[in-house]
Amino acid sequence: MVRRSIIEIDRDKCNGCGLCTTACAEGALALDEENKAYLVREIYCDGMGACLDVCPTGALKIIEKETVAYDPEATLEHVARTRGAEAARHVHGARPGTEASRHAPGRTAALCSCPGSTMVEIPEERESGLEEEPQTAARSELRQWPIQLHLVSPYAPYFEGCDLLIAADCTAFSLGSFHQTLLKGKKLIIACPKLDETENYVEKLAEIIRHNKPSRLTVAIMSVPCCSSLYRMVEQAVKLSGVDLIPERFIVSLDGKISR
Repeated sequence: MVRRSIIEIDRDKCNGCGLCTTACAEGALALDEENKAYLVREIYCDGMGACLDVCPTGALKIIEKETVAYDPEATLEHVARTRGAEAARHVHGARPGTEASRHAPGRTAALCSCPGSTMVEIPEERESGLEEEPQTAARSELRQWPIQLHLVSPYAPYFEGCDLLIAADCTAFSLGSFHQTLLKGKKLIIACPKLDETENYVEKLAEIIRHNKPSRLTVAIMSVPCCSSLYRMVEQAVKLSGVDLIPERFIVSLDGKISR
C-alpha cells in the first residue's frame, strides 16, 4: 500500500455521459448498470486526472489516500485486451513491446554524471556559433541548464527569487514564439505529466518553491486533457511549500494559439 493521488467519483453528481471513460487512456473508468461512472480497479488509475477536464458535472476529483500502487504493466495488458494495441500505446508509464515493470512507480530516473546534467547558467549575450546568422533567426531566451524536472537541482543559485516558468514539454514545439512570448526573462523547468515518472514531482517542485521563493510562477500546458495535471501538480506544490504564490496558467493549442 502507498499513499498517492487517485480519482474519487461522486455518484450523486454523475450524469452517465461517459466522457471520462474515453478521456482516461488507462481504461480505469467505466459505467455500471446504473449508468454511473466507477473505478474499474485502483491499480489502473494513475492519478493524473485527465478525466477531470471533461466531466461536465464536477463528479470527479483527485484525492490522496492509502491504496495500491498504480501498475503500468497490468494497465497495459488491460487496455490492450479491452481497447486494442493502438490504445495501449498511450498508457502512462508503459509501452507495448517493452518490459513495463521497468517503468513502475517507485523507480525514479537515475541522475547520471554525464555532461548533459551539469548545471550551466547561460549568459545574456553570447555568440551564435555561426559565421553569419540569418536576419530572421529567433534568439534563444534560455538562461540555464538543465531544464528537465528530474535533473534540476532545487538549490541551483539561478532559481533564487526568479521569475519561474514550468512548461509541459510539447509547448515549445507547438508555440512558435515560445521563447519570446513565454520564456523571455524567466528560468525554465520542463516536464511531461503523461510520460515522465511523476511520483516525486509535487515534493520536488514544493522544495524548489520553498527554497527559492520565486517572484512569479507561470505554468504553460497543452490543451490536451492529460496535460492539465501538470498545473494541478504545481498548485499542490505551492500549497505544500507554504509560499504565498498564485501560479499563472497559459494553455497552448495544437495549432499554436495561446490562451489563459
